[in-house]
Amino acid sequence: MSDPEIPSASALPVHVAIIMDGNGRWAGKRHQPRLFGHRAGVKSVRTVVETAREIGIRYLTLYAFSTENWKRPAHEVSGLMALLKKYLQAEVDNLLENDIRLQCIGQQHKLPAEVTRVLERVKQATAHCRAMTMTLALSYGGRVEIVDAVRTIAGRCRNGEIRQDDIDEAMISAHLYTAGQPDPDLLIRTGGEMRFSNFLLWQASYAELYFTELMWPEFGRHEFLEAVAEYGRRQRRFGQTGAQVASS
Repeated sequence: MSDPEIPSASALPVHVAIIMDGNGRWAGKRHQPRLFGHRAGVKSVRTVVETAREIGIRYLTLYAFSTENWKRPAHEVSGLMALLKKYLQAEVDNLLENDIRLQCIGQQHKLPAEVTRVLERVKQATAHCRAMTMTLALSYGGRVEIVDAVRTIAGRCRNGEIRQDDIDEAMISAHLYTAGQPDPDLLIRTGGEMRFSNFLLWQASYAELYFTELMWPEFGRHEFLEAVAEYGRRQRRFGQTGAQVASS
C-alpha cells in the first residue's frame, strides 16, 4: 500500500495531538486481556512517533493516561504503569538518535515513584533535542489543568502581581501545562468514539478533528499519514469566510 500524499512542509500541521483509544476493545475481540491490547498499542506509539518525526511534525502530544483512568481496576493500572516505565527505558536511545525531546503534562506527582524517576531521567537526557517535542499526557485532565491555571492566576491577583483586567486568553494559555507550545492543529482520535474525553479542552478549540473507527493497535504509518493528508485537504477559516481565507 503506497503512502498517501501529504501536504507540503508549509501546510503540515505543526502540532498533532492523539487520543489513543481502543486498546482494550482490540484485545477483547481477540479474547485476550486488556493489557495484551496495551502492549500492542506501544508498537503503534513507536511507529507514529517515528513517522511524525520523519515528515516534519514539530509537536506530537499523546493522551497516554487520564485522571479518570485511575478508576480502572488496580491490576490494569499497575500493568499500564509497568508498560510506561518499560517504554521509557527502551526508547530513550531512539529519542536521542532522532533528536526528539520528551515532555510530560498532567499530575506527574500521582505517578508511581519508579515511573517518575525514569520519566525525569528521559526528560533530562532529551532536553537538548530540537527536531520534535513529544509530550505524554499522564494523569492528565483538561478541566483540572484549567482549574490549576485559574488558581495560579487568582493567587497572582491576590498578591498584587497582576490586575484582574490583565487577564486575557494569552495569560490563561501561559498558565496551562502546555505553556510555550503551540495549540494543536490536528487532533486524532482512534477507536470510533467522537468526544474529547477531557483532553486539551482549551488548546484544541480550533483544532481540526479526525476520527477513525480503527483501534489504536491498528493505527500505523499509513493511517497517520492519511490523517495528515486529510488535514491538508481542509480549509481552516478561524471565523472568516472561505473567500476571505482564499484571498489572504
